[in-house]
Amino acid sequence: MLEIKPIFHALCRSKIGALLLLLQIAITTAIVSNAAFIIEDKVSYLSQETGYPEDEIFSFHVMLFGGDVSSHQQFELDEAMLRGLPGVIDAAYISNTPLSGSGSASDLSINPAPEPGLSARTSYFFTDDHALNTLGLELAAGRNFNESEVIVTDNNEQRANVTIITQALADELFPDTDAVGKTVYLGDIALKIVGTIKKAKGPWLKDSRPDSVALIPYINPNISGNFIVRTDASQRAQLTSTIEDEMLKNYDKRVIVRVRGLDEAKESYMAQDTLMMRMLIVLITILVLVTALGIFGLTLFNISKRTKQIGTRRALGARKSAIISYFLVENAMICSIGLILGCIAALLLGQLLMQHFSIAALPTSYIAGTAIMVFVMSLLAVFGPARRAANISPSIATRTI
Repeated sequence: MLEIKPIFHALCRSKIGALLLLLQIAITTAIVSNAAFIIEDKVSYLSQETGYPEDEIFSFHVMLFGGDVSSHQQFELDEAMLRGLPGVIDAAYISNTPLSGSGSASDLSINPAPEPGLSARTSYFFTDDHALNTLGLELAAGRNFNESEVIVTDNNEQRANVTIITQALADELFPDTDAVGKTVYLGDIALKIVGTIKKAKGPWLKDSRPDSVALIPYINPNISGNFIVRTDASQRAQLTSTIEDEMLKNYDKRVIVRVRGLDEAKESYMAQDTLMMRMLIVLITILVLVTALGIFGLTLFNISKRTKQIGTRRALGARKSAIISYFLVENAMICSIGLILGCIAALLLGQLLMQHFSIAALPTSYIAGTAIMVFVMSLLAVFGPARRAANISPSIATRTI
């Protein structure tokens, strides 16, 4: 069994290389543990369930410039036309597209404004009785809108009086009772809850309450609006390529823009997060490789400096396994000190990220996992050069310089 003290003294004689490697291990541990935690968080965020059959839905935006038609009446005609197209399951007008990063939100309260009461920030969509089927949403309780409850108007004084909300929102506003049949308020507008949706995300997946969503049966498009169309997934590409022509056939004094699938809207919204995740993966890979190469290079350098010393030990009867163990223990000592410093640095970096970027506290499991990974990697990196050192011939010790 090799003693630690002689190895420590040997390191002190060439401390610059050891200190640089120690620092490199500490930095790698601190950055990799935090980056791995952020990557895991991004993966969970990017892969979250939205409640929609994203590959079956597409949306587009319509802007009218002709003054010879009523916008809300034209949009009703458009809905009927869209539902009659081959391959279309259903279609609906909607004020904003889910998962797109653009929409409307306000506090939904159990009391009318300005009375105080329990409230929750809610994303809401103005739409009609075809929205549930078009968006592929499933009711947890209650019913869909009746056609008579859908307000289609160009009069801003008219208001809807019913709503369908997500179960997550219902549980927040009415934690101890069934929400169906209860009344909630959007400002001073009373809305009776007629149904609850099992799961649906709003426009912003980064929102503090992405699952708090309300559908309101109200259509007042003015000169622009959005349509959502649900199709068979295999026919969506064909329909998106022809939808502009179909809409212009129905009425040509308008512009059709932003024709894209719901999954494409989601990918566009998440593009920065996806890029960040990929960059962090590249960063982790580079750091680990550079650290491994640093350990490999330092070990080779130490072997080249100690060639005669190793040969002498071999001539005095040292086994190859003893030589290998020497370098493994030497590396383990450097790595252990670096890991201790790295774990402390990881905690400090995690607190800094939490304060300035609202990231959750770094779990100690990520630090421990990173430390184990770096330690194992360092042993693997040093094993090759250590075997080379063990193969040095004892005759080296008898040569003169």
